[in-house]
Amino acid sequence: MSAEITLERNGRHGRYLLALPDSQPARLTFVETRPNHVAIDYSFVPPQYRGRGVARQLIVRAVEDARATATRSLRSAVMSPLSSVIILSGRTCWRSDGA
Repeated sequence: MSAEITLERNGRHGRYLLALPDSQPARLTFVETRPNHVAIDYSFVPPQYRGRGVARQLIVRAVEDARATATRSLRSAVMSPLSSVIILSGRTCWRSDGA
């Protein structure tokens, strides 16, 4: 499943949306906690689309945008029983402090 992910911003807050057929969109929300530091604070994938890589697409887009804008820190505050977003962000993210 590959569709266009859109980014909406409102001041320090923003969200990535992925339109899904016959469903509400999947989303990943974030807040800039300080300049060049972003915290992902919420994710949602409709039940019928879970386990299909939808959250992964949203996280990858957030990481790509963070890299493109020289964001120094991209952290996930999302906790879920499956921890898929936490595990994915740990494999996908980077540290710009040389570590």
